[in-house]
Amino acid sequence: MRLARKGPPCKLARLASLLCLSLTCAAHGGELVLFDFAPPFEPTQVSVTDATVRRVASDAGSALRVETGTSQSWPGVTLVARDGCWNLSAFSHVVLRLRNVGEKRVTVHCRVDSDNVDGKARNVTQSLTISPGAEREMQVPLQRTSGDTLGGKLFGMRGYPAKNGGDQTIDPTKVTQLLVFVGHPTVANDFEISDIRASGEWVSPTAWTTDANPYFPLIDMFGQYRHQDWPGKTHSLAELLARRTAEEKELRKDRGPRDWNHIGGWVKGPRRKASGYFRVEKVDDKWWFVDPEGRLFWSHGIDCVGALDQTPIEQRQHWFEEFSDDQRTFESFFAQGHVLKGHYAGAAVRCFSFAGANLQRKYGDDWRQISASVTHRRLRHWGLNTIGNWSSDEVRSLRRTPYVDAITSNGAVVLEGSDGYWGKFPDVYDPSFERALKKSMADRGTKSANDPWCIGYFCDNELSWGDDISLAVATLRSPPRQAAKQVFMAQLQKKHLDIAALNQVWGTSHKSWESLATSRDAPPDVLRARADLQSFYSQMADTYFSTVRRVIREAAPQQLYLGCRFSGANDLAAAAAAQHCDVVSYNLYQHSIADFKFAGGDVPLLIGEFHFGALDRGLFHTGLVPVQNQKARAEAYRQYVETALRHPQFVGCHWFQFQDEPTTGRFYDEENYQIGFVDVADTPYAVTTEMCRRVGEALYKMRHASDSSRPNK
Repeated sequence: MRLARKGPPCKLARLASLLCLSLTCAAHGGELVLFDFAPPFEPTQVSVTDATVRRVASDAGSALRVETGTSQSWPGVTLVARDGCWNLSAFSHVVLRLRNVGEKRVTVHCRVDSDNVDGKARNVTQSLTISPGAEREMQVPLQRTSGDTLGGKLFGMRGYPAKNGGDQTIDPTKVTQLLVFVGHPTVANDFEISDIRASGEWVSPTAWTTDANPYFPLIDMFGQYRHQDWPGKTHSLAELLARRTAEEKELRKDRGPRDWNHIGGWVKGPRRKASGYFRVEKVDDKWWFVDPEGRLFWSHGIDCVGALDQTPIEQRQHWFEEFSDDQRTFESFFAQGHVLKGHYAGAAVRCFSFAGANLQRKYGDDWRQISASVTHRRLRHWGLNTIGNWSSDEVRSLRRTPYVDAITSNGAVVLEGSDGYWGKFPDVYDPSFERALKKSMADRGTKSANDPWCIGYFCDNELSWGDDISLAVATLRSPPRQAAKQVFMAQLQKKHLDIAALNQVWGTSHKSWESLATSRDAPPDVLRARADLQSFYSQMADTYFSTVRRVIREAAPQQLYLGCRFSGANDLAAAAAAQHCDVVSYNLYQHSIADFKFAGGDVPLLIGEFHFGALDRGLFHTGLVPVQNQKARAEAYRQYVETALRHPQFVGCHWFQFQDEPTTGRFYDEENYQIGFVDVADTPYAVTTEMCRRVGEALYKMRHASDSSRPNK
């Protein structure tokens, strides 16, 4: 649902169009202040919806304090451009600072509106969740291009070649107002807005299609977009081989940070007890890994090392230049892939790995061994000391860089009433859950289990933990044969004794325990049933984490349980994880984790995934956290890792992923993000890797010197 747009009256709108022609912005690459809440500003100048506003002052300057109610779906404020509109064509985004002065976490949305020449409204929206007492910066991209499917001729991708305009874009020359609001609140919220400005240099996407005629084929022999050029693009086999030679010279010169031991631990730091395996310890109010030799270790890593993504080729062979199914040279890079989401969902489609073919072109018939060795040297050179999740056994088995591994509950009976982006939640009470875990762990037995180079194990990924009653509600929505439902029914009978007692508490009218068991409905009033629902949720979460821990310990007693890689977690799930995991892991796709508060107490935390991407290197999608160009991507990397280093609970962070995803989308979910440290032709992104190297060199000094006085809650 969108807010009803509040624009200027017709006469003012026409005047605004004229004013926009003469307005000028700050110097190219600079910033433009959009609102200043210092006097003579008056709160009466602000349009409000179910909100009250007032100006507040501090040492940092003036801010607008907004207190929103609960009577409207989208309470907040509208800030109209003083002169009718701004011309923000030189800028990439609007920035504002937000401070949560309330007692609850709040998600604040900012919508930027513009008018077309014909008066048609266009807007872009961004949101940010802020903890109580925290202050964060929100960036709203001034998105002026959208994807073009060429009338349906393009499909199977998350991002498409850019064209001007379309849904969720604006005209940056006619930005008329900003709306700052919360959505469907159940409690009042209290936050402050300040420092509103336009910032960042606008860079046109490399995937512009205006002069691409004929459009097909759109992908060259290396898997790159044909219709544009950019720094680092591979144009020939000779260029690919020349880059191998040039990088070899570079790797010989620099063997990585000088204050690291061969494992990547802090050789100049304090010596702790050596156990022969990785462990965790709190030292001087900060959590650390301790490496097998007893050195403090902070895990600076990258995911999907050596993993070669594939893209579907069925129904679109004509997309690819010099490509056919009978290329015997690259026969090993063809495969059948089962698709989870998108155009090919549910089908097994023929796929091809351009990334793999390029490694064979670059390194020859022994490309697996050679590229694996080069990868370890690259990681050290780039200041990375950990091979993250989803990485290949060929690279990990060389045992030259510490790594993490993962097991899964795939194959277990699922909780039928549940749902989630990656699938339903496992039924932790069904015997198949533990069997699936043991089978997965057994597969690691001859590889990573009891290997001192293996830090530990994740289990599963981004499960849908929902709110603190969701799994209990999902259990009630499951059939009576569901093991979890049978356990829940037994607990309810033990607590309430008879169905009439339960009906009185829940406000239901079940005739018997059998009718409750066969019902597939949630309680009509979850507030009345909340105590029972939360109790069962806590038990289910505890059962999940305790079972995984036991299975890992039985097979690999010296290695760490690294959690489930939360994409989000309520307090009950977090508390259960803290009880049983050696390290609790999160995948946090945002610009900073400086104000991250963990509800489970003072335990070590690990970032399993984060990334940033841009549209200036021939790909069609930025990934989950967009930036305007490669320089901004490198800077965002530095800022993110430094916030993790300063946080006393985080013991590491791992970038997702080593290589860009395929230009035309990976086979199982269509992702085609510019998120790699190397591109599809195995060429490193020099700006990003150089920044990573600088961060790695300063890693332990920064961690050691960081302020750890911040509270855990």
